[in-house]
Amino acid sequence: MLMRTPARLVVGLVFFGLLVASGLALLQHGIYGWTIFALSPLFLGGLTSWVVRPSSALKAAGSGTLSVTVALAMLLLMGREGLGCIAMVLPLALPLGAFGALVVYGTASSRPSLHAAAVVLLLPTASLTFDTHAVARLYEVRTAIEINAPPERVWKLVVAFPELPEPTEWFFHTGLAYPQRARIEGTGVGSIRYCEFSTGAFVEPIEVWDEPRLLQFRVSANPAPMHEWSPYGEVSPMHLQGYMVSRKGQFRLTRLANNRTLLEGTTWYQHGLWPAEYWRWWSDAIIHRIHLRVLNHVRTLSEAS
Repeated sequence: MLMRTPARLVVGLVFFGLLVASGLALLQHGIYGWTIFALSPLFLGGLTSWVVRPSSALKAAGSGTLSVTVALAMLLLMGREGLGCIAMVLPLALPLGAFGALVVYGTASSRPSLHAAAVVLLLPTASLTFDTHAVARLYEVRTAIEINAPPERVWKLVVAFPELPEPTEWFFHTGLAYPQRARIEGTGVGSIRYCEFSTGAFVEPIEVWDEPRLLQFRVSANPAPMHEWSPYGEVSPMHLQGYMVSRKGQFRLTRLANNRTLLEGTTWYQHGLWPAEYWRWWSDAIIHRIHLRVLNHVRTLSEAS
Protein backbone atom coordinates (compact mmCIF):
# COMPACT_ATOMS: atom_id res chain seq x y z
CA MET A 1 0.00 0.00 0.00
CA LEU A 2 1.43 3.37 -1.07
CA MET A 3 1.92 6.04 1.57
CA ARG A 4 -0.28 9.08 1.27
CA THR A 5 1.43 12.42 0.64
CA PRO A 6 1.22 13.74 4.27
CA ALA A 7 2.77 10.52 5.56
CA ARG A 8 5.53 10.72 2.95
CA LEU A 9 6.20 14.30 4.00
CA VAL A 10 6.54 13.38 7.67
CA VAL A 11 8.81 10.44 6.91
CA GLY A 12 10.80 12.58 4.50
CA LEU A 13 11.32 15.35 7.06
CA VAL A 14 12.48 12.81 9.64
CA PHE A 15 15.03 11.31 7.27
CA PHE A 16 16.09 14.76 6.05
CA GLY A 17 16.80 15.69 9.66
CA LEU A 18 18.76 12.48 10.16
CA LEU A 19 20.86 13.15 7.05
CA VAL A 20 21.62 16.72 8.13
CA ALA A 21 22.48 15.56 11.66
CA SER A 22 24.77 12.86 10.25
CA GLY A 23 26.46 15.44 8.05
CA LEU A 24 27.01 17.75 11.02
CA ALA A 25 28.52 14.86 12.99
CA LEU A 26 30.92 14.07 10.15
CA LEU A 27 31.98 17.72 9.94
CA GLN A 28 32.39 17.87 13.71
CA HIS A 29 34.77 14.90 13.59
CA GLY A 30 36.63 16.16 10.52
CA ILE A 31 35.59 13.31 8.20
CA TYR A 32 35.63 15.02 4.80
CA GLY A 33 35.17 12.18 2.34
CA TRP A 34 32.86 10.20 0.10
CA THR A 35 30.15 10.00 2.75
CA ILE A 36 29.67 13.74 3.19
CA PHE A 37 30.51 14.89 -0.34
CA ALA A 38 28.99 12.11 -2.49
CA LEU A 39 26.67 9.81 -0.56
CA SER A 40 24.80 12.55 1.33
CA PRO A 41 23.80 14.48 -1.85
CA LEU A 42 22.71 11.20 -3.50
CA PHE A 43 20.51 10.27 -0.54
CA LEU A 44 19.10 13.78 -0.20
CA GLY A 45 18.14 13.88 -3.88
CA GLY A 46 16.59 10.41 -3.75
CA LEU A 47 14.68 11.19 -0.56
CA THR A 48 13.25 14.39 -2.01
CA SER A 49 12.14 12.63 -5.17
CA TRP A 50 10.44 9.92 -3.10
CA VAL A 51 8.55 12.51 -1.03
CA VAL A 52 7.37 14.90 -3.76
CA ARG A 53 6.78 12.24 -6.47
CA PRO A 54 7.67 14.53 -9.42
CA SER A 55 5.70 14.17 -12.65
CA SER A 56 8.74 14.30 -14.95
CA ALA A 57 12.44 13.53 -14.98
CA LEU A 58 13.23 17.24 -15.26
CA LYS A 59 11.20 18.02 -12.13
CA ALA A 60 12.85 15.11 -10.33
CA ALA A 61 16.34 16.45 -11.11
CA GLY A 62 15.22 19.91 -10.02
CA SER A 63 13.88 18.64 -6.70
CA GLY A 64 17.14 16.79 -5.98
CA THR A 65 19.21 19.86 -6.78
CA LEU A 66 17.00 22.05 -4.60
CA SER A 67 17.25 19.75 -1.58
CA VAL A 68 21.06 19.73 -1.74
CA THR A 69 21.11 23.52 -2.09
CA VAL A 70 18.89 23.87 1.00
CA ALA A 71 21.13 21.55 3.03
CA LEU A 72 24.28 23.48 2.05
CA ALA A 73 22.56 26.80 2.81
CA MET A 74 21.74 25.44 6.27
CA LEU A 75 25.44 24.76 6.91
CA LEU A 76 26.22 28.36 5.96
CA LEU A 77 23.43 29.82 8.10
CA MET A 78 24.40 27.64 11.06
CA GLY A 79 27.99 28.89 10.84
CA ARG A 80 29.39 25.41 10.23
CA GLU A 81 30.94 26.20 6.83
CA GLY A 82 31.97 29.28 4.89
CA LEU A 83 30.76 30.48 1.53
CA GLY A 84 34.03 29.65 -0.24
CA CYS A 85 34.00 25.92 0.51
CA ILE A 86 30.27 25.65 -0.16
CA ALA A 87 30.83 27.22 -3.58
CA MET A 88 33.60 24.69 -4.30
CA VAL A 89 31.43 21.69 -3.37
CA LEU A 90 28.44 22.80 -5.49
CA PRO A 91 29.77 21.39 -8.83
CA LEU A 92 30.09 17.99 -7.16
CA ALA A 93 27.04 17.92 -4.89
CA LEU A 94 24.35 19.36 -7.16
CA PRO A 95 24.72 16.81 -10.00
CA LEU A 96 24.78 13.99 -7.45
CA GLY A 97 21.59 15.29 -5.86
CA ALA A 98 19.94 15.40 -9.27
CA PHE A 99 21.19 11.89 -10.07
CA GLY A 100 19.86 10.46 -6.82
CA ALA A 101 16.46 12.00 -7.52
CA LEU A 102 16.43 10.59 -11.06
CA VAL A 103 17.26 7.09 -9.82
CA VAL A 104 14.31 7.12 -7.42
CA TYR A 105 12.05 8.67 -10.07
CA GLY A 106 13.03 5.98 -12.59
CA THR A 107 12.37 3.13 -10.15
CA ALA A 108 9.20 4.55 -8.56
CA SER A 109 6.90 2.18 -10.44
CA SER A 110 8.96 -0.94 -9.67
CA ARG A 111 8.97 -2.94 -6.47
CA PRO A 112 12.29 -2.57 -4.56
CA SER A 113 14.18 -5.83 -4.12
CA LEU A 114 15.88 -6.98 -0.95
CA HIS A 115 19.17 -7.00 -2.83
CA ALA A 116 18.85 -3.33 -3.79
CA ALA A 117 17.83 -2.41 -0.23
CA ALA A 118 20.86 -4.24 1.19
CA VAL A 119 23.21 -2.41 -1.19
CA VAL A 120 21.76 0.97 -0.17
CA LEU A 121 22.13 0.14 3.52
CA LEU A 122 25.73 -1.01 3.09
CA LEU A 123 26.86 2.10 1.19
CA PRO A 124 27.32 4.33 4.27
CA THR A 125 29.30 1.61 6.06
CA ALA A 126 31.59 1.14 3.05
CA SER A 127 32.12 4.86 2.46
CA LEU A 128 32.75 5.61 6.14
CA THR A 129 35.27 2.77 6.33
CA PHE A 130 37.15 4.25 3.39
CA ASP A 131 36.92 7.83 4.69
CA THR A 132 38.37 6.94 8.08
CA HIS A 133 41.21 4.73 6.81
CA ALA A 134 42.29 6.30 3.51
CA VAL A 135 45.83 7.72 3.36
CA ALA A 136 46.35 11.02 1.59
CA ARG A 137 48.60 10.88 -1.50
CA LEU A 138 51.45 13.26 -2.17
CA TYR A 139 50.76 15.49 -5.19
CA GLU A 140 53.10 17.68 -7.20
CA VAL A 141 52.41 21.04 -8.85
CA ARG A 142 55.09 22.58 -11.08
CA THR A 143 54.99 26.02 -12.71
CA ALA A 144 57.67 27.60 -14.92
CA ILE A 145 58.35 30.98 -16.51
CA GLU A 146 61.24 32.53 -18.45
CA ILE A 147 63.01 35.61 -17.11
CA ASN A 148 65.14 38.04 -19.06
CA ALA A 149 67.89 38.09 -16.44
CA PRO A 150 70.79 35.80 -15.45
CA PRO A 151 70.35 33.11 -12.75
CA GLU A 152 72.69 34.94 -10.35
CA ARG A 153 70.30 37.91 -10.24
CA VAL A 154 67.15 35.79 -10.09
CA TRP A 155 68.54 33.63 -7.26
CA LYS A 156 68.72 36.51 -4.80
CA LEU A 157 65.03 37.27 -5.32
CA VAL A 158 64.02 33.61 -5.08
CA VAL A 159 65.67 33.24 -1.69
CA ALA A 160 63.85 36.30 -0.34
CA PHE A 161 61.63 38.85 -2.04
CA PRO A 162 60.09 42.13 -0.86
CA GLU A 163 56.42 43.00 -0.49
CA LEU A 164 54.16 42.04 -3.37
CA PRO A 165 51.42 44.44 -4.46
CA GLU A 166 47.90 43.54 -3.38
CA PRO A 167 46.41 40.93 -5.74
CA THR A 168 44.09 42.02 -8.52
CA GLU A 169 42.96 38.50 -9.44
CA TRP A 170 39.33 37.92 -8.40
CA PHE A 171 39.99 34.49 -6.86
CA PHE A 172 42.35 35.96 -4.25
CA HIS A 173 39.49 38.19 -3.10
CA THR A 174 37.34 35.18 -2.18
CA GLY A 175 39.37 34.45 0.94
CA LEU A 176 42.10 32.26 -0.59
CA ALA A 177 45.50 32.71 1.03
CA TYR A 178 48.04 34.53 -1.13
CA PRO A 179 51.79 35.20 -0.75
CA GLN A 180 52.87 38.66 0.43
CA ARG A 181 56.63 38.49 1.00
CA ALA A 182 59.51 36.10 1.82
CA ARG A 183 62.47 36.44 4.17
CA ILE A 184 65.27 34.15 5.28
CA GLU A 185 67.25 33.71 8.47
CA GLY A 186 70.76 32.44 7.76
CA THR A 187 72.44 31.22 4.59
CA GLY A 188 72.87 27.77 3.09
CA VAL A 189 71.57 24.42 4.28
CA GLY A 190 69.88 24.72 7.66
CA SER A 191 68.75 28.30 7.23
CA ILE A 192 65.03 29.03 7.67
CA ARG A 193 62.95 30.69 5.00
CA TYR A 194 59.59 32.27 5.86
CA CYS A 195 57.12 32.70 3.03
CA GLU A 196 54.47 34.97 4.49
CA PHE A 197 50.89 34.62 3.26
CA SER A 198 47.73 36.57 4.02
CA THR A 199 46.79 33.86 6.57
CA GLY A 200 50.22 33.34 8.16
CA ALA A 201 53.70 32.08 7.31
CA PHE A 202 55.04 28.87 5.77
CA VAL A 203 58.16 27.86 7.70
CA GLU A 204 60.68 26.33 5.29
CA PRO A 205 63.98 24.84 6.56
CA ILE A 206 66.44 24.77 3.64
CA GLU A 207 67.69 21.29 2.66
CA VAL A 208 69.47 22.01 -0.65
CA TRP A 209 71.31 25.27 -1.35
CA ASP A 210 72.95 24.98 -4.76
CA GLU A 211 73.44 28.61 -5.76
CA PRO A 212 72.32 29.71 -8.34
CA ARG A 213 70.68 26.49 -9.53
CA LEU A 214 68.48 24.84 -6.90
CA LEU A 215 66.84 25.90 -3.64
CA GLN A 216 64.94 23.04 -1.97
CA PHE A 217 63.19 23.04 1.38
CA ARG A 218 60.78 21.08 3.49
CA VAL A 219 57.76 22.75 5.10
CA SER A 220 57.54 22.47 8.89
CA ALA A 221 54.51 24.75 9.42
CA ASN A 222 51.51 25.64 7.25
CA PRO A 223 49.06 28.52 7.66
CA ALA A 224 45.35 28.13 6.87
CA PRO A 225 44.67 27.83 3.13
CA MET A 226 41.93 30.48 3.23
CA HIS A 227 39.80 32.85 5.27
CA GLU A 228 36.22 31.58 5.15
CA TRP A 229 33.42 34.08 4.60
CA SER A 230 30.34 33.69 6.79
CA PRO A 231 27.41 35.92 7.80
CA TYR A 232 28.71 35.47 11.36
CA GLY A 233 32.18 36.79 10.61
CA GLU A 234 35.18 34.45 10.65
CA VAL A 235 34.47 30.73 10.96
CA SER A 236 37.06 27.97 11.40
CA PRO A 237 35.87 24.59 10.09
CA MET A 238 38.25 21.71 10.72
CA HIS A 239 39.35 21.43 7.08
CA LEU A 240 41.25 24.74 7.40
CA GLN A 241 43.85 23.05 9.61
CA GLY A 242 45.74 19.97 8.52
CA TYR A 243 43.70 18.96 5.45
CA MET A 244 45.66 20.77 2.73
CA VAL A 245 49.30 20.60 3.75
CA SER A 246 52.43 21.59 1.87
CA ARG A 247 55.24 19.08 2.56
CA LYS A 248 58.17 20.44 0.56
CA GLY A 249 59.02 22.79 -2.27
CA GLN A 250 61.82 23.97 -4.50
CA PHE A 251 62.93 26.58 -7.00
CA ARG A 252 65.05 25.37 -9.91
CA LEU A 253 66.95 27.89 -12.07
CA THR A 254 68.20 26.85 -15.52
CA ARG A 255 70.49 29.12 -17.53
CA LEU A 256 69.18 29.82 -21.04
CA ALA A 257 70.72 31.47 -24.08
CA ASN A 258 71.11 35.26 -24.17
CA ASN A 259 71.58 35.48 -20.40
CA ARG A 260 68.02 34.36 -19.63
CA THR A 261 66.70 32.05 -16.89
CA LEU A 262 64.06 29.36 -16.77
CA LEU A 263 62.59 29.53 -13.26
CA GLU A 264 60.55 26.54 -12.04
CA GLY A 265 58.63 26.48 -8.79
CA THR A 266 57.41 23.12 -7.45
CA THR A 267 55.21 22.26 -4.46
CA TRP A 268 54.58 18.79 -3.06
CA TYR A 269 51.45 18.67 -0.94
CA GLN A 270 48.72 16.45 0.51
CA HIS A 271 45.04 16.97 1.13
CA GLY A 272 42.70 14.85 3.24
CA LEU A 273 39.56 15.33 1.15
CA TRP A 274 37.73 12.77 -1.01
CA PRO A 275 36.87 12.20 -3.84
CA ALA A 276 40.56 13.02 -4.09
CA GLU A 277 40.69 13.82 -7.81
CA TYR A 278 37.81 16.27 -7.55
CA TRP A 279 39.46 18.22 -4.74
CA ARG A 280 42.85 17.92 -6.41
CA TRP A 281 41.45 19.82 -9.39
CA TRP A 282 40.78 22.77 -7.05
CA SER A 283 44.01 22.51 -5.05
CA ASP A 284 46.26 22.16 -8.11
CA ALA A 285 44.64 25.21 -9.71
CA ILE A 286 45.03 27.27 -6.52
CA ILE A 287 48.69 26.31 -6.00
CA HIS A 288 49.50 27.00 -9.65
CA ARG A 289 48.11 30.53 -9.31
CA ILE A 290 50.07 31.07 -6.10
CA HIS A 291 53.21 29.98 -7.95
CA LEU A 292 52.48 32.42 -10.76
CA ARG A 293 52.02 35.30 -8.32
CA VAL A 294 55.48 34.65 -6.82
CA LEU A 295 57.28 33.84 -10.08
CA ASN A 296 55.90 36.87 -11.90
CA HIS A 297 56.95 39.08 -8.98
CA VAL A 298 60.48 37.65 -9.14
CA ARG A 299 60.54 38.20 -12.91
CA THR A 300 59.40 41.81 -12.57
CA LEU A 301 62.06 42.62 -9.98
CA SER A 302 64.82 40.70 -11.77
CA GLU A 303 64.20 42.38 -15.10
CA ALA A 304 63.86 45.80 -13.47
CA SER A 305 67.29 45.36 -11.93
